[in-house]
Amino acid sequence: MSELVYLSLGSNVGDRSARLQEAIKGLGEAGNVVAVSGFYETEPVELRDQPWFLNCVVAVETGLSPAALLTKVLAIEQKMGRLRVKDKGPRSIDIDILLFGDVVVDEQGLKIPHPAMHERRFVLEPLAEIAPEATHPELGKTARELLAAMPVGQIVKLSSGGRR
Repeated sequence: MSELVYLSLGSNVGDRSARLQEAIKGLGEAGNVVAVSGFYETEPVELRDQPWFLNCVVAVETGLSPAALLTKVLAIEQKMGRLRVKDKGPRSIDIDILLFGDVVVDEQGLKIPHPAMHERRFVLEPLAEIAPEATHPELGKTARELLAAMPVGQIVKLSSGGRR
């Protein structure tokens, strides 16, 4: 049985767009990539003294379990040179599992839905673009509703996404 999963991708090192494209290609090995949002340029949120990020959200139909998907995501990050030197610091690629169908996971190293997704415009705006009715299983609110509740932030849409 497959699940529809939403993942957030971000990069602020090197050719950010190429890095997002490479990560999207890698996610194709985890399942069928069915939608990709546009790319959004966003200001760093917590550690501000670093380059701006390029972010997007990807929808993937996968037969993997949440833990197996996390293993795949971490392998993609490692292959792409992700170094976890400084928390919230610059990164070549960052891939977060946002939603995994209506599944809730609360394990060491794996939290689904992503615990901060409802607080991040750089996640909600691209998610609402491709899946406005995607519902947070704990809050019971759609991506569109969560986005409407967000304060206006610094985010610039650079490109259009689309279905695959």
